[in-house]
Amino acid sequence: MHRMSPEMQSCIDECLRCYQSCYGMAMTHCLEQGGKHVEPEHFRLMMACAEICKASANFMLMNSPHHKHTCRECAEICEECARSCEQVGDMQDCVDACRRCAESCRRMAA
Repeated sequence: MHRMSPEMQSCIDECLRCYQSCYGMAMTHCLEQGGKHVEPEHFRLMMACAEICKASANFMLMNSPHHKHTCRECAEICEECARSCEQVGDMQDCVDACRRCAESCRRMAA
């Protein structure tokens, strides 16, 4: 089995936490709150964030050299999602998870 660096394992962990946070919050908190929480642009961004986080984790787990590309895009989408969640309000767990993931993914993309 491939041994990965502690940095990569940390990034995988952050990606999976962000995936869980965005997807879980969208499907429970946002759908239950309604209003600005489910406006198409915000809701799609949360789904895109969850999906790119999952994809980035998968690329790192399969030891693909393309993980640098997915991580770069993941960092960008996570930052955008954090800003959107901050503007909507009452979503600090998602904001924090997105920012941690973005920071970790930027390091992996370097």
